[in-house]
Amino acid sequence: MININWIEILNTIIYAGLGVVLMLVSMYIFDLTVPYDFNKELKEKNVGAGFMTAGIFIAIAIIIRTVIM
Repeated sequence: MININWIEILNTIIYAGLGVVLMLVSMYIFDLTVPYDFNKELKEKNVGAGFMTAGIFIAIAIIIRTVIM
């Protein structure tokens, strides 16, 4: 029989939610501080802006993962 640890599952869901919220807040703060409209450039299919946004999300995710662990 499989023993499911519901506390660990709940902790994982909470940490995942916290990570997503922190990433969105960090991206919002980054948008406020950098004088460049990433949303407009992404709508115009600017590949460079897409790579920059992806890099920002990856960097923030690494920092958040390190802090949570």
